[in-house]
Amino acid sequence: MDAALQYAKDHADRFVEELKAWLRIPSISTDPAHAAQTRQAAQWLADNLRDAGVETVEVVDTDGHPVVVAEHHVSDDAPTVLVYGHYDVQPPDPLELWDADPFEPVERDGKLIARGAADDKGQAFMHVKAAEALLACEGAPVNLKFLVEGEEENGSVHLPGFLREHRERLAADVVLVSDTSLFAPGVPSIAYGLRGLAYVEVTLQGPKKDLHSGVYGGGVANPINALARMIADLHDDDHRVTVEGFYDDVRDLTAEEREQYAALPFDQAAWKDEAGVSETLTERGYSVLEGTSGRPTLDCNGIWGGYTGEGAKTVLPAKASAKISCRLVPDQTPDDITDKLRRHFETHVPDTMTLTFRDLHGGHGVIVDTSAPAMQAAAEALEAVFGQTPHFTREGGSIPVVADFKKILGLDTVLMGFGLDSDSIHSPNEEFGLDRFHQGIEASIRFMDAYARQGST
Repeated sequence: MDAALQYAKDHADRFVEELKAWLRIPSISTDPAHAAQTRQAAQWLADNLRDAGVETVEVVDTDGHPVVVAEHHVSDDAPTVLVYGHYDVQPPDPLELWDADPFEPVERDGKLIARGAADDKGQAFMHVKAAEALLACEGAPVNLKFLVEGEEENGSVHLPGFLREHRERLAADVVLVSDTSLFAPGVPSIAYGLRGLAYVEVTLQGPKKDLHSGVYGGGVANPINALARMIADLHDDDHRVTVEGFYDDVRDLTAEEREQYAALPFDQAAWKDEAGVSETLTERGYSVLEGTSGRPTLDCNGIWGGYTGEGAKTVLPAKASAKISCRLVPDQTPDDITDKLRRHFETHVPDTMTLTFRDLHGGHGVIVDTSAPAMQAAAEALEAVFGQTPHFTREGGSIPVVADFKKILGLDTVLMGFGLDSDSIHSPNEEFGLDRFHQGIEASIRFMDAYARQGST
């Protein structure tokens, strides 16, 4: 391991230049105009994995964008780590808010600024370079597999089928993912929980067409008014969701988990300042951290109807629509919550209107046992890198593929991310600290070494 760590230090500048080359490829999976460049990014990664010394590397076609699969077998007696990441990126829009070309990486104040720098090319590439360092020296202490997809930013629509089709090929002991964040700058953390998601769209249809509000107002029910009331009634005064049965299957936080939350170095004033709010709003009885990662939520993500252009147009709209998402905790399931939302809206739709309810997509939440050998190996690695014991945390976001790994491959996932909430992922001027890039490489090397020891006990 020591030789691999020194190799990583000696080649640190080259690693950064290689990452820049990958970032220059605009692999925007959601835009068909960039399909060729998305494939180019997959091929670039495959070539880099081969140059790193990985034995078997293949770019596998799907009905969408290709998946890069690689394997390096060390020993039948060694544990196997499956590294997951994604090479596709979000669209860079709005371009005018970027300080420079989003696909021409810029180093500034110790940070690398480019689309995909943190999400997820930079973080995925840490493990590629860790593998190179290990293979160039004593050799990897574990069997390595890589699965890097090109559709994460587009819902990973073809990945579950890919996992089922290639179940034997992807067999491993644990999955390692770096697509999450440290708790705070310089504060190491390992995510052991993710929330799931239920995402729906509802539409209320009133009159068959938009009407003149001066002629029909006062005699015809307004769908926007009705939908606004329905959405407002989705929470009570304690900010609890009023959908019947919403909390039936919620696995509540344990006393130990609440103690862990309380011990986190959370600066609520700084959090409010970053969010741009003067006050917080949580479910009664729970802290901000608990509410944003350990409790289920319901939010209206968008609402529209009628006339929203410049000037005035006094219409009584024919219909109104809204998108609504629920972040779910174990043991809630997206199908069950979606059904309960459907029944709630069907029960409360006004007699003067009709309802259209669409299930858009969803995903399951995840909890990983922090005492598992891989989690303890990650903790050992991060403590060595940062000089302090890492925190085990739950994250409020959703990574559906983590639940797929458990359901389809039977594998738990170690979420060892090096991003920061301030990295502006999905926003203009996305950035990734080069210190964290190099720390991630070191942590990956140390994790492989620690897991080889932990997995054998």
